[in-house]
Amino acid sequence: MNTPIKSTTSRSHPAAFGGGAIIGALGGLIGLGGAEFRLPLLIGAFNFAALEAVILNKAMSLVVVSSALPFRAGTIPFSQIASNWPIVLNLLAGSLIGAWFGAGWATRLKSETLYRVISVLLAAIAVVLVLGHGTSAGQPLLTGNWQIVAGISAGFVIGIVASLLGVAGGELLIPTLVLLFGADIKLAGSLSLAVSLPTMLVGFTRYSRDQSFSVLGRNRVFVLIMAAGSVVGTFVGGLLLGIVPNSILLPALAVILLLSAVKVWRHG
Repeated sequence: MNTPIKSTTSRSHPAAFGGGAIIGALGGLIGLGGAEFRLPLLIGAFNFAALEAVILNKAMSLVVVSSALPFRAGTIPFSQIASNWPIVLNLLAGSLIGAWFGAGWATRLKSETLYRVISVLLAAIAVVLVLGHGTSAGQPLLTGNWQIVAGISAGFVIGIVASLLGVAGGELLIPTLVLLFGADIKLAGSLSLAVSLPTMLVGFTRYSRDQSFSVLGRNRVFVLIMAAGSVVGTFVGGLLLGIVPNSILLPALAVILLLSAVKVWRHG
């Protein structure tokens, strides 16, 4: 797919840091990396083409996810994550394949089609964000072989979405871990990061085979500054966790995502 190279002169570095910090704080408040909100910003405010924005978003999401696991280790130790390795492997069996295929499809789609796909997925995530985040731990929805099949299928879909949007996929992984496997919400947050990291690396590797990957080299400073802002924001958001009630925050963020979906659709 041919992606136009846009000028970087109008992309303010302070704005990149500030935007990354604000979005990171929002993500930290609700237990996500904030990539869903960063993607419309990259397209709308910083004027990156759809595929460029997805690749940049994935690069910064990798930084946030990598830093989030140590940040959460004080509450959810690595030993607890390791003891749930069958769940992680079950989801990875599908998500790694989905990530590879999703990245391949994104590089072949026309720009206008990719804008449409991004818009629809943002709207869908807005719905999941509101409905799925109220779930609580309980009995697994399925057991035995049916659970394994459902886990692989869910992982495959999540891997595709993560690659197409350049996100970590926590907004889909967390409800899946809670409902399908009966995981506690805090444990689900850390397990989702353990699934997200290798899933994103596979998608990133697939993107590296396409010439559009060069957007990272052309915007190296921009990427580093915005990634730094995202990490700072995620840390601050974690500290503010519990101050803003989810009953107000989640619907407000869902509205932002829906407005972003409309803007991206029109942008295409």
